[in-house]
Amino acid sequence: MQELLRVMRTIDDRIVHELNTTIPTASFVGKVDPGQTCKELYESLMDAHTSRERIIKNCISQTSAVVKTLKEEREKAHEDVALLKQLRKEQTKLKLMQSELSVEEVVNDRSWKVLSHCTVMMFCPNRL
Repeated sequence: MQELLRVMRTIDDRIVHELNTTIPTASFVGKVDPGQTCKELYESLMDAHTSRERIIKNCISQTSAVVKTLKEEREKAHEDVALLKQLRKEQTKLKLMQSELSVEEVVNDRSWKVLSHCTVMMFCPNRL
């Protein structure tokens, strides 16, 4: 899952590069519609953030169900060491996924700040 998230976060990791290559400089403003370009980049970010959040929450839900089942089994078989190891492994995986949700929030915030700063500079240069 972490490898999948790393690949899916590429757009956020390269947000500055994306802005520099898609938003025209002052000399090219007439050739490219910066409003449309910003809108497309915004939509790409929204799609990426929504899909990653959905995937993470789905994994959390599935792993939570596994942990619940293992806890119930553990109550019936207190002496089963293998079951205890499996429970601990799944609990660790669940905590990792929950922390990924927090990481996702930080990544999303950073991307939105960069995008909003750029759009303010493009459309409201007097505000800076």
